[in-house]
Amino acid sequence: MMGAGTYHLVTLGCPKNQVDSDKLEGVLVADGHSSVDQASDADLIVVNTCAFIEDARQESVDTVLALADQQRDGARLVVTGCMAERYGDELASVLPEVDRVAGFGVPVTLGRRPDAPTSELPSFDLLNLPRPAAARPWAYVKVAEGCDRSCGFCAIPTFRGPQRSRTAASILDEVDALDAREVVLVAQDLASYGRDQGEGERAIVPLVEAVADLVDRVRLLYLYPSDLTDRLVATICATGVPYFDLSLQHVSPPLMRRMRRWGDSERFLERIAHIRSVEPEAALRSNFIVGYPGETEEDHDALLAFVEAANLDWCGFFAFSREEGTHAASLDGEVAPGLVAERLHELGEIQDRITANRRDALIGRTVTVLVDESGVGRTHREAPEIDGIVIVPSALPVGRFADVTVTGALGPDLVAA
Repeated sequence: MMGAGTYHLVTLGCPKNQVDSDKLEGVLVADGHSSVDQASDADLIVVNTCAFIEDARQESVDTVLALADQQRDGARLVVTGCMAERYGDELASVLPEVDRVAGFGVPVTLGRRPDAPTSELPSFDLLNLPRPAAARPWAYVKVAEGCDRSCGFCAIPTFRGPQRSRTAASILDEVDALDAREVVLVAQDLASYGRDQGEGERAIVPLVEAVADLVDRVRLLYLYPSDLTDRLVATICATGVPYFDLSLQHVSPPLMRRMRRWGDSERFLERIAHIRSVEPEAALRSNFIVGYPGETEEDHDALLAFVEAANLDWCGFFAFSREEGTHAASLDGEVAPGLVAERLHELGEIQDRITANRRDALIGRTVTVLVDESGVGRTHREAPEIDGIVIVPSALPVGRFADVTVTGALGPDLVAA
């Protein structure tokens, strides 16, 4: 380990990466390092990268190069996270600006030299590292690492490995130590928590109940639809945060088979209707891939019809990214980029209208918000850093809950007094 000094940490990608960064910060602080706001003031610059799709990889490289320009003499620039794990030695050779490339479990203060055999490097498990108390009223908590599914488009299992769930005790200890008002549980396949330990649904339901006993709000991200049982739906609604982030990806049966995914429009609409029958105030989010190899006009029309029928609060649409080592990388039927862009625009227009209508419907309602920062709050309908916000009076204390009346809507955001 290097001597105590200053560090500047930049996190890219998903909430799971943010948890990893929080734990890395806990290690750095425990070793005597202190955080600085400017990269130019840091002895150690760390970039926690994302490698999920091509755009994310390009953002990671651009960020590394930008930080290299700010690096002061004698400082070190370390790349860690998914991109470091997936392209370790290759990354080190194409980015000479980087001093170290540190894959998962490699302390960033040591890192990986291109000529250093892996066996010589110490390791630790990010999943179970302690982390500092939450700096905000909410915090992500990762309950498992890796994934056992074989979705055709996803390379995550190739570098994150198979699913390994944490013990409930370790998760609850972390939740307790964070001292947050809201905890957001995350994993690559959250509803499968405990399955690798032979427990399946018997594990996720009591975990959610136990976390709900410790904090005011517990929220779940990334639920595979086939595992969203009636019992899990009831448990989520009972916590008081009926928010469902459903990993759907598409709805056309032929394309779903090519994606190696479960489900179709009819099954998804049935589950959504069930959720709303249990809790009419439930908020729902999903994401869809556009331009997967072989996607026809009929497939696209099926997705358009589903988006209209589902009337989801939030929805994201992403262009297919061909990932090395995945099933989809070998498929024919590439969709022309121009056509993908047209389909994305068409879907986005529909969902923007739906989201705006659902937000407008809240005008005049009294809602309960958690004040995240001065002038900014969230109801149960908005996941942090993902969905819209509620603009609230700046006099409301941060970290407290408050009842406010919605007076207007600005696209995805609400205004309340």
